[in-house]
Amino acid sequence: MKLLLPAFLPLLGITSGLVSAVPVGDSQKEFSRISCQKGDIDSCPSNTIVVSSNPSHRNSTHFSSIQSAILSLPHDNSSATILIRAGNYTEQLNVTRPGPLTLLGETSSPLDETKNEVNVFWSAANNNTYLDNAFTSVLTVAPTQNASLTGAGTTGWPVPADTPFGNTDFRVYNIDFRNIFSEYSAGPALAVSVSYANSGFYYSGFYSYQDTVYVGKLGNSYFYSSIVAGQTDFLYGFGTAWFQSSHLQLRSCGGGVTAWKGTNTTYVNKFGVYIVDSDIKAANSSIVSSIEGKCALGRPWNSQHRSIFARTYEDASIISSGYIDWIVDGVGRYEDGITLQAEFDTFGPGWNKSGRAAGDVDTIMTKTQWGDYDAPEKVFQYGYEDGRFGNTGWIDHKPWL
Repeated sequence: MKLLLPAFLPLLGITSGLVSAVPVGDSQKEFSRISCQKGDIDSCPSNTIVVSSNPSHRNSTHFSSIQSAILSLPHDNSSATILIRAGNYTEQLNVTRPGPLTLLGETSSPLDETKNEVNVFWSAANNNTYLDNAFTSVLTVAPTQNASLTGAGTTGWPVPADTPFGNTDFRVYNIDFRNIFSEYSAGPALAVSVSYANSGFYYSGFYSYQDTVYVGKLGNSYFYSSIVAGQTDFLYGFGTAWFQSSHLQLRSCGGGVTAWKGTNTTYVNKFGVYIVDSDIKAANSSIVSSIEGKCALGRPWNSQHRSIFARTYEDASIISSGYIDWIVDGVGRYEDGITLQAEFDTFGPGWNKSGRAAGDVDTIMTKTQWGDYDAPEKVFQYGYEDGRFGNTGWIDHKPWL
């Protein structure tokens, strides 16, 4: 059945209550993201919706919850911007609309992901508590409930063929999403979930322990200068994710950092996760010694897993083999020539040439091999259409401006 996400929001503890959005004003200066986020409302795009959880802002804002602002938008192809004032918000966010949507987090430091002032909290993990992992996510971007479901087995949930593509250009700047169910890996607890949609995250943070970031079927996600913290399989999915100049924080070790499921398509695909010019380190000094040499870069969720760490710093937490196999009922999922668990020019104390060779599940790429994947336009596809490459019009290539 095809069910729009708003229809199941009550299952997630969210009420819909549509209300009309009030514009900031039609008389605007030239749009400046940086100035807008620093509090110069006049520099925000025309018709920007302002959200604040602070009662003292009641006369200058339109909504006190982010989800109410999202639900006030028409379900069409129009563009919208929501400015979220500094503060803490405890709610689940669901974006189903196809039109471009930007969420701006108010901050005095728009180019520093460690100083974000907007936090969105939720507490949920799936230990047979929910029908699917999807119900645990702090933020979900997908056109329907069915499109967002992870499902089980090596092929996952069978998304209906008539499912529409969702948001064509969803962007987030300087917002932290925190699933606070537990302080250790206690079942899938998503911070963000993206399926059948294009999404870009800039100077943002994603915090959980297991399955922190999920990029589902036909999902395209680009992360720039962002932080992702987790313990077990905390980058996982079916779609395509690119982490540029970002920071992966190991809260402990379990499974692997990456766990991807490849999918058979009628066209050649490069679905997978790419971590580029980034770093992977212990989350804090208190656990450095306890996880040294114990964390794997990834393991194959199915044999078509694809992940590449390129020009990325690895601290001493990384296991000598780099990657590991995923053994189920005595059978490994890694298949030579099919599974791609790879590195290109990685460096740091976590790099171990002899260990990688002994492990025999880590491909050390040449420059020529990496050249087939070395830019977003080479991996992001129009998967909903004919599978052609170059689907990058939704990426902010200069987010520092």
